[in-house]
Amino acid sequence: MKPYVLIAEDESAVSELLFYNLKKEDYDVAIASDGEEAMLMIEERAPDLLLLDWMLPKVSGIEVCRRVRSGGTNPNLPIIMLTARGEESDRIRGLDTGADDYVTKPFSTTELMARVRAVLRRIRPGLKDDRITVGDIEIDRVAHKVARNGQDIHLGPTEFRLLDYFMQHPGRVFSREQLLDTVWGSDVYVEARTVDVHVGRLRKALRQEGGDDPIRTVRSAGYALRAD
Repeated sequence: MKPYVLIAEDESAVSELLFYNLKKEDYDVAIASDGEEAMLMIEERAPDLLLLDWMLPKVSGIEVCRRVRSGGTNPNLPIIMLTARGEESDRIRGLDTGADDYVTKPFSTTELMARVRAVLRRIRPGLKDDRITVGDIEIDRVAHKVARNGQDIHLGPTEFRLLDYFMQHPGRVFSREQLLDTVWGSDVYVEARTVDVHVGRLRKALRQEGGDDPIRTVRSAGYALRAD
């Protein structure tokens, strides 16, 4: 079953951005626009993860967190707090109230999605394999290591995310725009040609010990990782 993520956020621009990115990663997603609605939705259907804005109307996010942790039907519900309050005292208060993680606005969508995956992996270890193998390439997502034919490959963070995404979808062709949205995040402006540069670096790293080029260029369409 798809992991179910509830977004409790009253700013429509933020909730729509989160909804879009979570759906793109194949999560089941719902939105609550205030604290009361969030509590009702949690009671009706327990989410696997709650993305909770601190400054919700009706019932604040910090109060929603406190109520969830104080009992009810889902006291162990994983919670990532979203807030514009970046002071250390606020972060400590949020974590002490029971949040599992704390993200300050404005946030990087790419980083937030990584935190979502990390929290979900902790509660559902089988949700996504920590190691993926496609052909002679293996990626260890926890140790952040890549090997080809048993030889370690050293990648930069962007090349690692690119390869990780390709290996989740072997054989599938992605346009530059799709890769930009997924790997860099839709909230970051990057020239489309930047994808070519990083794919080139990834290719070079994967072929440093020789071997075939594992990345296929599809003219006028994009790039794909060979599935064989």
